[in-house]
Amino acid sequence: MKKIILYITISAVLFSTMEVALKITASGLDSLQITFLRFLIGGLFLLPFAFREMKQKQTVLHKADYLQLLFLGILCICISMVFFQLGVERSNASTAAVIFSINPLFTIVFAHFITEEKLNVRKVVALTLGLAGIVLMMRLWDIDPGNSGSGLAFSLISAVIFGLYSAMSKSGIRKRGGLTQTSLSFLLGSLTMLPILWIAGKPVISGIDAGNILLVLYIGIMVSGLGYLFYFLIMESADAGTASIVFFVKPALAPIIAVLVLEESMRISGVFGIMLILISSFINLKKPKGKGAR
Repeated sequence: MKKIILYITISAVLFSTMEVALKITASGLDSLQITFLRFLIGGLFLLPFAFREMKQKQTVLHKADYLQLLFLGILCICISMVFFQLGVERSNASTAAVIFSINPLFTIVFAHFITEEKLNVRKVVALTLGLAGIVLMMRLWDIDPGNSGSGLAFSLISAVIFGLYSAMSKSGIRKRGGLTQTSLSFLLGSLTMLPILWIAGKPVISGIDAGNILLVLYIGIMVSGLGYLFYFLIMESADAGTASIVFFVKPALAPIIAVLVLEESMRISGVFGIMLILISSFINLKKPKGKGAR
């Protein structure tokens, strides 16, 4: 149990620092460039662990598997994470972090249509409360300083697309393993961005210097690498529900880090929004009592 708590703490802390680190890095690097680099580095970091998992599970990948991994990589990296980076750059780090943290609720909606996990009253209540929390965080009637309409929209689109990515990943994770699927989809997705960078005339390595190299490595190795590694270690030691606690901690912890590091401020409506999202996450994580409940 102590080991699981340690894994949850490490993963939650790393994920909660992501928006702040991306916000600082964005001042000197292009948004597409940052997304490409952090998932290329993260995918390479996870690759040895993926090979070990494949060996343990005796996983054999076929052409159809690589095509699915490519599609997932494009969905996650080229679409969701590009919108996420744009959202971070155009809004407060705390706002982007909380909005993105609601992605598991969008996962349950998409899972209803593409997996055997169907919506029920508990999930609908969780989704409703979560969306109400997002409304309070976004405050479209009086947008907070530091936020913008485009930044809020990009953050929400990112959360929705990542929810779709997570729902579509479920069957593949059971078949291929979480580390294998994550590492390979990260690498294929980031490599797909290379021609996009070249066509758009965006830098690939240019701009990285002594002033930002440590931040780039932190985002790639620590957040996109170690963060996901410990996330899947929680799954191996416990279950997916326990691993989801990471996204329960993030909306509470990330704004505190943003306030301390970036000196951001938050209105009382934002605090109530976070509380609603935490309640919705708790309802979503809570296992129904019954025969199959643990």
